[in-house]
Amino acid sequence: MAATAFAASPLAGVKLATRSAVATRRTSRAAPVRAAADTATATASIGETFAALKKRNQCAFVPFICAGDPNLDATEKALAILDEAGADVIELGVPYSDPLADGPTIQASATRALASGTTLQKVIDLVARVSPNTSAPIVLFTYYNPIYQRGFEKFVKEIADAGAKGLLVPDIPLEETPEISRICKQNGLDLVLLSTPTTPIERMEKIAKASNGFIYLVSVTGVTGVRTGVESRVEELVQKLKTVTDKPVCVGFGISKEEQAQQVVQWGADGVIVGSALVKALGEAPSPEQGLENLEKLAKELRAGSNRAGAKAPGTKGGFFANLFGKK
Repeated sequence: MAATAFAASPLAGVKLATRSAVATRRTSRAAPVRAAADTATATASIGETFAALKKRNQCAFVPFICAGDPNLDATEKALAILDEAGADVIELGVPYSDPLADGPTIQASATRALASGTTLQKVIDLVARVSPNTSAPIVLFTYYNPIYQRGFEKFVKEIADAGAKGLLVPDIPLEETPEISRICKQNGLDLVLLSTPTTPIERMEKIAKASNGFIYLVSVTGVTGVRTGVESRVEELVQKLKTVTDKPVCVGFGISKEEQAQQVVQWGADGVIVGSALVKALGEAPSPEQGLENLEKLAKELRAGSNRAGAKAPGTKGGFFANLFGKK
């Protein structure tokens, strides 16, 4: 789907727990997975996550991968790798046969995932397994048709019980989000909306008001995909959004390198969203093992690029880089 199409669209969400609390949970991976409702108190909301990042003067790193590519076992390991690499929020895509907002890389990823037998139920089950041991909030990215087939209230309750903290549905218009947002709020989910380069300022303000957790700023007019550079107008778009809202603004589409992430941070974004580059690193490798290695390397580079100079490390008083090198 071109960005102009979902200028009328909005949606995505997110979660975070303190690293110390999550470290404690990781020591008991062999324990039976409890329902997300049992662990929700240990996990911050998206709003709380971004509030904590703001106090540290830090920018969020938000990676995206497609569930089931190359298989669900690899996805489970990939989520752990992204979490350990410093992801603040993780977008997990539900593979769909007609992903209109996505470019060739993510379309191919979804096709591979479906061919491997990935279903919506299997993705929900995966979230239930990993969420108790994942510090970064998981946001499900899915198109509306699978939700419609399942029933929206049932779907929202199921993913909330599984431990998801947010939802992104790119093909629902802004005008149809109030009831959906109400149901999400009732179940502790954030419905994050999207704004695009072609969104008029008046509509941008409405999207910002309706969005929960953060606002997803699409940086290009087009579909997802790796690009050689980030368009300079992104700086203007970020600043324009910030004139109508004080909610966090995260920039996505086209970011694939550490220096591109750093540029977006310097332009004032509150979060850097990376999808196609990570999906390609994982899903197009000659083996799942090699894909996981590629993913880890790239995720660490992008995390570094998303760091704001002088940001404080979690639970410390020193700057981020001072703590990185052991200086207090």
